[in-house]
Amino acid sequence: MSTYIYAITSAAHPLRLDNMVGVGQPPSELRVVGTDDLSAVVSDAPADLRAKRRDLVAHQTVLTSLLEDGAALPMRFGVLGPDDDQVITALEQQHDDYSARLKELNGCLEYNLKVARDEQDLLRQIVNESGAVRELRERTRQNPGDHDAMLALGELISHEVQAHEQQDREEITSRLEQSAVRVVNGEPTKTHFLNVSFLVERDRAAAFTQAVHEEAERWGDAFTHSLNGPLPPYSFV
Repeated sequence: MSTYIYAITSAAHPLRLDNMVGVGQPPSELRVVGTDDLSAVVSDAPADLRAKRRDLVAHQTVLTSLLEDGAALPMRFGVLGPDDDQVITALEQQHDDYSARLKELNGCLEYNLKVARDEQDLLRQIVNESGAVRELRERTRQNPGDHDAMLALGELISHEVQAHEQQDREEITSRLEQSAVRVVNGEPTKTHFLNVSFLVERDRAAAFTQAVHEEAERWGDAFTHSLNGPLPPYSFV
């Protein structure tokens, strides 16, 4: 039977698992396997594992408990090993990497920030700042059948949108990363031009969230800042 992996910790990490159960129906029993220095919290993997609410909650409950007591490398839902022996082998082979990550994550939390901007506000800025956009827009108004001008206008606006969003991404991130240990940039979403995760020291979490609030006020109502956290530090594992 495959081994379901919840997290990796140091061998000295408190493992208060008595009142918790793992994924599956009926719920699997949690256990710990490991080496002298590292431990992995695991259980048997159900044959029909699916991302059901009960299993997602069980997975998250284990991670939350571990992270309350210290650094842990959280696995995303559904990570499996062939068996316990292979999990132990992986801990031995990746000892230095896992140990370094645990040291880095000790006392830290993850926050994810997504930022969106009102499209019309951005287009107004582009039109106001770009003489080339204004010229092409006027040409298309006077000559609706000028398909070359229409194509050129669309390409120019697309280029300007990307340039403005890149500039805003860099400015927002550079201001907030001063309050973080590390930063990982994620792919923009369909509605958010910025998607970035910050690794923040636990005792600086309040200061970081305040910095995000102040940043949101600085950018104004055309920008929507969505902060999610604290989270298990998935982005930094």
